[in-house]
Amino acid sequence: MTGRKKIIILLLAVSLMVIPFGSSAVAKSLKYPIENSAELMAADLVVARPLQFVSLVTGTVVFVISLPFSALGKNVGEAYNLMMVEPARMTFLRPLGVF
Repeated sequence: MTGRKKIIILLLAVSLMVIPFGSSAVAKSLKYPIENSAELMAADLVVARPLQFVSLVTGTVVFVISLPFSALGKNVGEAYNLMMVEPARMTFLRPLGVF
């Protein structure tokens, strides 16, 4: 494999790991809508929840890998909240159909 292909694969892998964290940060800042619909609930169940579960699993893996560095930087709690607690809250505790 050439060096250029390796760089492209690395950038693709990093971007796929980082994208789910952005969606949970945006979702955290939004207010819940007053009205809900069956279409929103179905879209949430079929599309959003599985993607958020992937975000939770990815965040857990990244948290475990980054744990030594977080411990050295004394921000283990902050890393835990951002990489594991928030994705878990958005996956399992958010009302169905509420984005």
